[in-house]
Amino acid sequence: MELQTKHFGTVEVDGNELIRFEQGIPGLEQYKTYALLPVDETSVYFALQPVDEAEIALIITNPYLFYQQYSFDLDEAVKEELAISKREDVAVYNVITLKEPFSSSTINLQAPIVINVESKKGRQLILTDDHYHTRHPLIQSQEGGERRAHP
Repeated sequence: MELQTKHFGTVEVDGNELIRFEQGIPGLEQYKTYALLPVDETSVYFALQPVDEAEIALIITNPYLFYQQYSFDLDEAVKEELAISKREDVAVYNVITLKEPFSSSTINLQAPIVINVESKKGRQLILTDDHYHTRHPLIQSQEGGERRAHP
């Protein structure tokens, strides 16, 4: 199917790869179905694009590329909602806030987007763990920013 996007124009997506968020994404509850579009050739960054709205897209990334010790637990209700039966089916992404310069960009570790890659069901969680907040530096200094993740 063809998908209209603000940043990529018209793109062709496989309808079988669309991700369904039954509860929507906080702040975007009216949009339930999204496409995951690679932003760059390295597939580090993706646009989570609602199929019903071309003007909105969330830039997301795999948080473990930037915060290797990032962790949280999925409760049974979320596992059931997303039909998660094994760890291999889970993909985690977090929303990036892009800034100029890029080195000032931040990642929201408090609200991971969890996707069952097999069932194509997703949900954005809001973590209550005070180790994570909405504006962690995307690019950490060489001295590391992991110390706060697991003191």
